[in-house]
Amino acid sequence: MNFSFRRLFSHFRNFLLRLLNKEFLIFLFFLAVSGVFWLIITLNESLEKEVSVPVEIVNVPDNIVLTSEFQDTIKVTLRDKGYVMAAYWFTDHIQPLKINFANYSKSDGHGVVSAAELQRLIRQQLYKSTDIRGIKPEKIDLYFNHGLHKKVPVMFRGKIEAAQNYFITQTKLVPDSVDVYATNDMLNSITFVTTEYTSREDVSTSERQPVQLLKKSGVKLVPPAVSLEIDADVLTESTFEVPVVAVNMPEGKVLRTFPSQVKVRFVVGSHLVDQVFPSDFRVEVDYHEIENASSDKCTLKLVAKPELVIRASLEIEQVDYLIEQL
Repeated sequence: MNFSFRRLFSHFRNFLLRLLNKEFLIFLFFLAVSGVFWLIITLNESLEKEVSVPVEIVNVPDNIVLTSEFQDTIKVTLRDKGYVMAAYWFTDHIQPLKINFANYSKSDGHGVVSAAELQRLIRQQLYKSTDIRGIKPEKIDLYFNHGLHKKVPVMFRGKIEAAQNYFITQTKLVPDSVDVYATNDMLNSITFVTTEYTSREDVSTSERQPVQLLKKSGVKLVPPAVSLEIDADVLTESTFEVPVVAVNMPEGKVLRTFPSQVKVRFVVGSHLVDQVFPSDFRVEVDYHEIENASSDKCTLKLVAKPELVIRASLEIEQVDYLIEQL
């Protein structure tokens, strides 16, 4: 009895599995059929898609230098049936666009491949049913010369700020000058080039980073980028005793101050302390400012300090003085 029950249960389970497998296969079949119908309908509809077309300038003479910065790829928006668009997407039907330099170069060093001409060149590779809906960029400018160039300095454009308790000891562009290729009129007007705007904040270590040069239409820069070198140092505070010097004193008179030397406080990078000396500072008192004054104190001025230091200041700004007649 027990054996018959197990046998019956086994037959029932196998029947359900066969039924489920059959329904699942039917489901997959209809899913595949619906997918095929969807694909057929989709491919038969008109689609619009942007495709990238590489651009090459060919047949450029050896003595010609292209100075224009043009895009090496143009974007073309096409419209056609889905199955035609699929041929563009999944095959190499559209080849790189080769622009013959000789066909567009002019004697003034500037040639233009217009939107209409670009469309004509691209149309040669398309099926007749395909419609071109747009081209970006709309034209290609070709600037060139016969190797005319000059070297000009590079100027940094941007902002560099040190982190708290740090000091920017040096910023340098390497190289500090580049070769500029352009027409004669352009070269005469260019005296320097600048970097693209660059901002660096909280600098606490020495850094090196590439910086692109600001581009100008019809001008080629060699190299097109330079290296920005930033040296940072930890700030340290120091002081020097500096003598007070009287200026504009009339003959026969001597000005004496009490004290005769004052402390100058300043901040400098820790690696530059040994390069700063008391003689780099100058503290003055001007006789013209005190000759008619009623006060018994004179005002001191820090008139000179080395470029290496920052936040230089006098510990005291007024001292007692005495004018002696020789």
